[in-house]
Amino acid sequence: MTGRRWALIAVLAVPTASFAQPIRVGSKADTETTILAEVVAHLIRDAGYSVELKLRLGGTPFVWGALRADSFDVYPEYTGTLSEQIFAGRGIRGEAALREELSRVGLGMTRPLGFANNYALGMRRTRAAELGIKTISDLRRYPDLRFGFSHEFLKREDGWPGLKARYGLPQTGVKGLDHRVAYTALTEGSIDVTELYTTDAEIRQFDLVTLDDDLGFFPLYEAVLVYRLDLEQRAPAAVSAFKRLEGRVPAETVIAMNSRAVDGDPPVEIAADFVRDQFEVQPIVGAESSARRLWRLTLEHLTLVGIALAASILVALPLGIIAARRPELGRLLLGAAGVIQTIPSLALLVFMIPLLKTGTLPAIVALFLYGLLPIMANTAAGLKSIPASLAESAEALGLSPLTRLWRIELPLASRSILAGIKTSAIITIGTATLGALIGAGGYGQPIQTGLQMNDLREILFGAIPAALMALAAQGVFEIAERVFVPRGLRLAPAG
Repeated sequence: MTGRRWALIAVLAVPTASFAQPIRVGSKADTETTILAEVVAHLIRDAGYSVELKLRLGGTPFVWGALRADSFDVYPEYTGTLSEQIFAGRGIRGEAALREELSRVGLGMTRPLGFANNYALGMRRTRAAELGIKTISDLRRYPDLRFGFSHEFLKREDGWPGLKARYGLPQTGVKGLDHRVAYTALTEGSIDVTELYTTDAEIRQFDLVTLDDDLGFFPLYEAVLVYRLDLEQRAPAAVSAFKRLEGRVPAETVIAMNSRAVDGDPPVEIAADFVRDQFEVQPIVGAESSARRLWRLTLEHLTLVGIALAASILVALPLGIIAARRPELGRLLLGAAGVIQTIPSLALLVFMIPLLKTGTLPAIVALFLYGLLPIMANTAAGLKSIPASLAESAEALGLSPLTRLWRIELPLASRSILAGIKTSAIITIGTATLGALIGAGGYGQPIQTGLQMNDLREILFGAIPAALMALAAQGVFEIAERVFVPRGLRLAPAG
């Protein structure tokens, strides 16, 4: 297959009816829900609608928040996740109860799609046999076993906290790992136990054994589609289209599709084969060359960086001037910008979702905020470093404050200001890769996909261009220094 060398764009030959507003289909960061989202997209297109895909957006809280914020219309979810994480501690279980609770917040849920992807604990078969471990209760006999779980599992009540309490497990120092990395660590012997999803292809691939949940801790995680109820009025045929999946997706088929993804087949192609076989839908799958894909990602990344950096300059430069002129106010401004800088990038992106939904706009706003501090601080520092004698001479010549600022002070501070802008640009280029987590595209898209697929080439497809863009930015600013910084300030001191 050419999945590792080609990114695929699915376009269905739709009926004559055409609908202006696309149906927005989302998915979590994992491969299984990404494949299901592609399946949903195929069926919706077959019903005559255009589709906007927002794939690999992050974990459950992130995607749930995006749906509630009207960032997309439908996404794949699991009943156990709804009961135990989204509606945690409220005792909401069963289809009827979940559907009623979802309706309270304007959401609907399909009937189960036909398979369950349950949590389980897993070990290498040889290691489990060596220790005689068959059930989760057996783990109590081995307090020194090394556990490694995904970060989400470590925090979920239907994950490690609840499991540890139910079984009285004595293990401590549990590692937090990416789910795919945990599989690698398990097979290499770095950890002994991790959580499994029962439809993961890696269970067979790495010859793992699932431990019997002998106390019945884990709930049933049946796959469903959660969607906005207003979609039933806006696009009833689209809802009918994806409801065709109810009871039509067996576990064996899902495991096979996941196996293909592990082998490198693109989710869009896997989904196309499924709808062709199950529903006799004939999707047209077009190939995008690596060069064209790289060009598209570059334009997306440049858009994020360029708009955010330009906005940061327009706002931070005047604020830096104010900070230099009024020290007390300046401390407040720089302090506020500093507080923003301490917020983790991903957290800031999440904060943007309720206000601006997912996509390019919240990513640009977050990048803009991150870019303020270096420019403000360097502008203020550069203006403060101007010798008092020069400022007094300019004033003695009768120049107006604005003329002094434009003709004398900013040129003298230009080297420091450009250094701040360069720092902001480099930060923005790197941080923009996280924009893919909220559907903003750019180089973060292949990086995110590669991390989920444990595909080094896919990671490098985004990481190397991002690094080259950062190097190119440094070169651009070296040229800019020759243009904007007065020659006298660029001359090295003699001797």
